[in-house]
Amino acid sequence: MRVKSLQILRFAQNDSQRLMNALEGRKLGVNRLQKLRPLIVQQNLDALLVSKIENYRYLSGFTGSSGWLLISRNQAVLATDFRYTEQAKKEASQFDVIQIKGDLNDWLPELASEFRWRRLGFEADFVPFAIYHRLGKIIKSKKFNVELIPTTNLVENLRSIKEEDELRFIAKAVELTDTVFAQIKSNIKPGITEKEAAWETEKRLRENGSDGIAFDIVVASGANSALPHAKPTERTICPNEPVLIDMGAKFHGYCSDFSRTLCFGKPDKTLTKIYDIVLKAQLTAIEGMKTGMKASEADKLARDVIEQAGYGSAFGHGLGHGIGLEVHEFPALGPSSDDLLTDDMVFTIEPGIYISNWGGVRIEDVVSLQEGKATVLTRSEKAMEVIT
Repeated sequence: MRVKSLQILRFAQNDSQRLMNALEGRKLGVNRLQKLRPLIVQQNLDALLVSKIENYRYLSGFTGSSGWLLISRNQAVLATDFRYTEQAKKEASQFDVIQIKGDLNDWLPELASEFRWRRLGFEADFVPFAIYHRLGKIIKSKKFNVELIPTTNLVENLRSIKEEDELRFIAKAVELTDTVFAQIKSNIKPGITEKEAAWETEKRLRENGSDGIAFDIVVASGANSALPHAKPTERTICPNEPVLIDMGAKFHGYCSDFSRTLCFGKPDKTLTKIYDIVLKAQLTAIEGMKTGMKASEADKLARDVIEQAGYGSAFGHGLGHGIGLEVHEFPALGPSSDDLLTDDMVFTIEPGIYISNWGGVRIEDVVSLQEGKATVLTRSEKAMEVIT
């Protein structure tokens, strides 16, 4: 490789470093590259550029916020800048780490040419058009014999089937949300604002060992709870109304997702009725889903319950979504999803009913498909809790 022209520095690892890092790599799953490489060959690619943060963390163990993987039949390269090279050497035991300068278009075409990669796949959803355009111009102007081939979801499909360690990390994140939910019920009460309740929830998550929050916490009371992804406001929580709480923890990078609807005081007949319908819909879906089922069929199990109760138009989102390094990943459980449910997938089951100018109810648990059926990881009580 012409190091000077590329301004690239290689980093070698001594035997002891490789041994220590390889032991850590096994914890992350050393067979992930072996799973990906046949897919690269099937796409008739010489190599694949991986740029999505969650994907390069999954494949390499590298947790930095800037980097690229280049994976071929025989090479596994991690390219990052000066800020992360030492970290990459420690975390990415399966990869040769190189230090790069500049934007992707400054170094990628020549690097691909040096490795004699003619057909270079890239993650089409995660390379900005402006960079793709500049890459194309440079390849053409300097006559590099490289063709850029768009790909989608090669790594995401692998990530949808969880390994043993991933299942443990998700279960721990779920346990954290259960723990914090039990704590905050005595701290959230009428008279405090939604923002104050959300901050108390985030603080408790971090105090109990969460890496951070999986997403912005939702605390929505009264009519605000009709907004599925409401942002906490200065509205004061009042007695006798629905209070929707949606939160998620992170453990070793893996997420949980959890929703419950509370009432402080005495619920009215509408809230009791709506809650019972949503709970029945969720339990029906959990009990009826099985390995090999289309995700749309699982969605229909819950949707039929809500539609038969006369609230079909008030359930406007899908039944759930996969969860892992991202809070939303494969599979997608919705009415038009063709994703197939498979053992060792982990996803949410979260039916809801939302009525404008009144409020909403959502109940959300994390489940894992094991031995053909759904196993609920969330342990918090599902029956409506009326807190006085």
